[in-house]
Amino acid sequence: MIITKVKETEKAKNPHQRDVRRLYDKTSAQVAHLRLNPGESLKPHYTPVDVFFYVLEGTPDIMVGDETATVEPDSLVESPKDIIHCIYNNSDKDIRVLIVKAPRP
Repeated sequence: MIITKVKETEKAKNPHQRDVRRLYDKTSAQVAHLRLNPGESLKPHYTPVDVFFYVLEGTPDIMVGDETATVEPDSLVESPKDIIHCIYNNSDKDIRVLIVKAPRP
């Protein structure tokens, strides 16, 4: 059994310069943990594979295509491949989101 702890995983280099930790990285899928402080966001971007976001903590604003919604914890948001998407923390608390890309880009 392999157990990966977020706090013990190093921050990954990323173009957004945010706290991203890769928890799972296989050809079948990639899972990353994202933490955004209040006022932080990712840069709007595209991915060549399907992505979904699972909100663990906080209420991020998530944009997929031309839609943006404030998302509650324990919610999953789908973003099809080649569609612009972004995550914003417009709240006054940290947010934590799992990002799953399948297959790994």
